[in-house]
Amino acid sequence: MIETGAERMGQQTTNTASVRRGLAGFLLGCLTIVAGLALAPQMAAAQGAVKAKYGDWEMRCETPPGAAREQCALIQSVAAEDKPNVNLVVIVLKTADGKSRLLRVIAPLGVLLPSGLGLKIDQADVGRAGFVRCLPSGCVAEVVMEDKLIDQIGAGQQGTFIIFETPEEGIGIPITLKGFKDGFAKLP
Repeated sequence: MIETGAERMGQQTTNTASVRRGLAGFLLGCLTIVAGLALAPQMAAAQGAVKAKYGDWEMRCETPPGAAREQCALIQSVAAEDKPNVNLVVIVLKTADGKSRLLRVIAPLGVLLPSGLGLKIDQADVGRAGFVRCLPSGCVAEVVMEDKLIDQIGAGQQGTFIIFETPEEGIGIPITLKGFKDGFAKLP
């Protein structure tokens, strides 16, 4: 089959339009990620009203839609010392049914997911938690807090969360544990 100039032009226009749509989608995705990163600290700060402060921890409370009572959490937002654009939001809460205590950490997008999130307390290695999902505001690691972990955090002075950008490059992000024990005791 022989193509005419008009047919070639039509294909070229279709291919160009397809490339433009693909590029537009890619750029929109990039803008969404950038906007999500820019809004991440604000989203973390918007999780309820500050009810109390315990050292460097804030207790924030809100009543979720349809809930009978307010839900409270201890929250601390921290940045890496050597990379101020790398932020974590650390959230400790009791589930609404009161049966579990959770440690939830929101790390920035771009972390190496298979390496998980490491935790040291006063230089003692506590272990790693896997990431459970990524949202526009960051990637979430979550663990159920057993009594041993609660006691370790409550007795510690400093924690260090470790995220990885590459298998070889871990970034330690320190958090102060001052006030954790008192704040945790006051969580409803």
